[in-house]
Amino acid sequence: MSAPKFMTQGCRLNAYETEAMKELAHAAGLNNVVVVNTCAVTAEAVRKSKQEIRKLRRENPKAQMIVTGCAAQIEPKTFSEMTEVDLVVGNTEKMQANTWKNISKSPDFVGVTEKVLVDDIMSVKDTAGHLIDGFGTRSRAYVQVQNGCDHRCTFCIIPYGRGNSRSVPAGVVVDQIQRLVGKGYNEIVLTGVDITSWGADLPMIPKLGDLVQRILKLVPDLPRLRISSIDSVEADPALIDAVASEMRLMPHLHLSLQAGDDMILKRMKRRHLRADAIEFCTKMRMARPDIIYGADIIAGFPTETEKMFENSLKLIEDCNLTWLHVFPFSPRQGTPAALMPQMDRSIIKERAGRLRARGDIAVQKHLEMQLGIKHKVLMENNRMGRTEGFTEVLFSSDKLKGVIVDAKIIERTQTQLIAE
Repeated sequence: MSAPKFMTQGCRLNAYETEAMKELAHAAGLNNVVVVNTCAVTAEAVRKSKQEIRKLRRENPKAQMIVTGCAAQIEPKTFSEMTEVDLVVGNTEKMQANTWKNISKSPDFVGVTEKVLVDDIMSVKDTAGHLIDGFGTRSRAYVQVQNGCDHRCTFCIIPYGRGNSRSVPAGVVVDQIQRLVGKGYNEIVLTGVDITSWGADLPMIPKLGDLVQRILKLVPDLPRLRISSIDSVEADPALIDAVASEMRLMPHLHLSLQAGDDMILKRMKRRHLRADAIEFCTKMRMARPDIIYGADIIAGFPTETEKMFENSLKLIEDCNLTWLHVFPFSPRQGTPAALMPQMDRSIIKERAGRLRARGDIAVQKHLEMQLGIKHKVLMENNRMGRTEGFTEVLFSSDKLKGVIVDAKIIERTQTQLIAE
């Protein structure tokens, strides 16, 4: 019997949940299965999931193929009809110990009454963030604090794969982080689908900033705390205060901006306007001058004119963005944006290229400004680590993986810094 194999596509939360599934499968004594944890953020992501399933089936002809994740949750029938697939498991079911115990009892899925084990995700009221103590490299661990999303952006299918927003209680989060610090982790990253909505479903309706400040207060031995992608319009005063005053909270924010034109933002059903994004970035930089911004930006959203697109291009400079995640718009069946007048794919591709080129310029500017600066670098391997702003730093001599070292930047490449 071969050990179970897991393949993950998509976001950090998916990777987190794969680690939980590994533990659940191990505890159930499961063998001879291949589990594919799919992504549904774009039509291309779904296509890649199907491609990976076919590839893994060819490589593992005698194993049982289990498909889960957001694509499986949203399109269970599509995946159940694939001849390569033996069982489709929903996002809720994949995090339940009984699911894996029942599968283990029926290695050929004899007795599994249906090929599809997917319930209504919108009825789920809790998270499974307590299942594992984070995941990641030896230097950095990711901790799930939230799942799901209450918003309905017109381009996004993810709420239908993840359900409504629900939070991991603060006490559970703090306990996890205390254990991880006790194991030697020097950096914790808070992750979720829409983490700035954390707390809305908890008693007293706390905010993400309250959670961050509580972690920093109750885990004084934690050297570095980092938060993943946030929606700037939801950033609460306590979070802004923590970024400004808590040096252990890393000065790196990845913003869900998506566009820089007000009309496109309205058609996306975003909750901020261009001026809101600029005001937030300016305000945060005044409070924390060393802050570095990343951002998600979509190129070629339906009805986007050249002038509208130029507003997104200008946003890179106006917000002083550094790390860009550029997404060529891809219509996702089941979303309102898929029903809007679509743009020519060649124009979308060309605009995505221009955004990336402008982003490359921003990176070069950032790297140049780091020359001569001293940083505290968290080592990810013996020769590479990351600054507080998440920039990669190369070393010419070995360092101990997982430690934080003081380093002076002396050179740079096109994508990385070099320390003495």
